[in-house]
Amino acid sequence: MKMSIVLLAVSALWAATPDAKTDKEIRAALETYRQALIHKDAAALGKVLADDLTYSHSSNLLEDKAAVIASLKGPNSTEAIDFKELKVRVYGNTAVVKGDVDFRNNNAGTVAVSHLNVLHVLVKGPHGWQLVARQSTKYPETASK
Repeated sequence: MKMSIVLLAVSALWAATPDAKTDKEIRAALETYRQALIHKDAAALGKVLADDLTYSHSSNLLEDKAAVIASLKGPNSTEAIDFKELKVRVYGNTAVVKGDVDFRNNNAGTVAVSHLNVLHVLVKGPHGWQLVARQSTKYPETASK
């Protein structure tokens, strides 16, 4: 009997493709995050970011929740964020979302696109799905032909 309970508990930790409702909730949280960055909406961003957020940029800059929100006040802006081929896996109340993301940023009038591979980790709590960690890696720029 004890062995059955242990096996059941361990199997619950294995990654699973989320059901349609959970997948929709997770993607909605990422959409809220995306829109908040583009529109510099600190209130919306504050709701989708966990208080203990670890946010790692492809430049190796590491920020917490306060720093990410404060960055919205700067002169630089995010004009577009395009999520591509997101793969969502769920481990209980934790979701791991991996995929390619293109960021189009405007830095003092200079627009640049960064092609990134990003890992987002979200946890479902009393306030819904919140981003607790983000790690990004920049793809090498390809030479023009």
